[in-house]
Amino acid sequence: MGISMNQKIQQEQKLIFTTEMQMSLKLLQMPIYELQERIGKELDENPILEIDYTVSDDVVDADEKKEVLANKEELFDYNSFLQQTKYDGNIQDVSYIDNDEDNINNPFNYISKITSLKEYLKEQLIDRNDRREIRNICEYLIESINDDGFITDDIRDIVVDINASYDMVNAALKVVQDMQPWGIGAKDFKESLIIQLRKRNINDKEIYKIIENHLDLLADNKYKELAHILNEDIETVQKYIDIIKSLEPKPARGFYTGEETKYIVPEAFIRKIDNEYYIIMNDGMLPRLNVNTYYCDIIKDESNIEAVNFIKDKVNSALNLMKGIEQRRNTIYRVLEKIIEIQKDYFDMGELHLKPMNLKDISADLNIHESTVSRAIKDKFISIPLGTVKIKDLFTNGINMGNYTEDVSTNIIKKEIEKIVKEEDKHKPLSDQSIYDELNRMNLNIARRTVAKYREELGIKPSGKRKIFR
Repeated sequence: MGISMNQKIQQEQKLIFTTEMQMSLKLLQMPIYELQERIGKELDENPILEIDYTVSDDVVDADEKKEVLANKEELFDYNSFLQQTKYDGNIQDVSYIDNDEDNINNPFNYISKITSLKEYLKEQLIDRNDRREIRNICEYLIESINDDGFITDDIRDIVVDINASYDMVNAALKVVQDMQPWGIGAKDFKESLIIQLRKRNINDKEIYKIIENHLDLLADNKYKELAHILNEDIETVQKYIDIIKSLEPKPARGFYTGEETKYIVPEAFIRKIDNEYYIIMNDGMLPRLNVNTYYCDIIKDESNIEAVNFIKDKVNSALNLMKGIEQRRNTIYRVLEKIIEIQKDYFDMGELHLKPMNLKDISADLNIHESTVSRAIKDKFISIPLGTVKIKDLFTNGINMGNYTEDVSTNIIKKEIEKIVKEEDKHKPLSDQSIYDELNRMNLNIARRTVAKYREELGIKPSGKRKIFR
């Protein structure tokens, strides 16, 4: 059998997932505050990318442009930069000192940082007159406190770890537990609650007995059974429960844990003008970017291939970022246009008029993939006349009521369940069957099991656990 070589042309479809596409998808998914951070990081790492501070090209005349370009000399020594980063190719490791006098005298530099729980406890330690050895152990214990405010390590293990006596570690632990917030440094939430009671000079033994032995009954709202065990009337038990509920089961709650607070920044503002809704994108939150032409001229210099390749790579990165930001803006704008078209009644009259809407409704009309719509709305907010809302909350499933010409949003039914429970008699809370009957009277005909499902999704306890005894 002879061996032969043949050439043939074959046509096939293949999706090439380019770097530009990856960049575009990542930027689309980012909420605006993350995009700000990404742009800031790119500005730090990419000398080609710069913020365009000019108001408009029409405002700056030719002479002014020449003056601006003249002042750009020695902006960046790319050869020196390449040498500094050559050892590992990691541009992020190179730091540049900004000796700008204005930056040194910036008043924001003197704003105190947020104090964490551990820093707050160490500050209290400074004001005490404990022995040096005890103070050192206290600092070790403070560093062992978890995010809830507890020290879960066994005291005997701590004794071995730091090579100290049991009595000294125990004494240091008492010092930590004497600090504010009350209940800090306990081994678990039960001990924390007991410490808080002592600090508040509450000495009723029955309350301590409930915390130590009967918290399960409290959680299940079995007040009658608890009253029988304690041999107390139901009103007295209710007072005990009110005191326990006023305590903090997680004493570290509310303290800074090291993670930055993410503030809600709307992607756009929806405003009604002359009976029409307009989308105003929040472009002011993002800097206007530009490619520094000074470095682009280096590409023409073929004598330094390494520098040319470096600049080309950075130019492509800058252009991909700028293009991705613009594509992100256009996609979000198109999605919001469609949402306004579908949910005009909601914007006009409020949440009870929210229509069922899903990703497929938007993607089909815009001729884009559902995953693109999902990325466009992920963790993003808009400002509307009713307040600031999460875009994803406008997407709800619908239930066919039969009596209605259109499906009713599940959000509307959940709001009605919340309202019914809020207005109920807390001494005689409504069962799921009673809530079901009330919804039926409102022509919201859903199954009883659906009532229970929505109640659980809303975090509302069953009627037995909502009852108050007085």
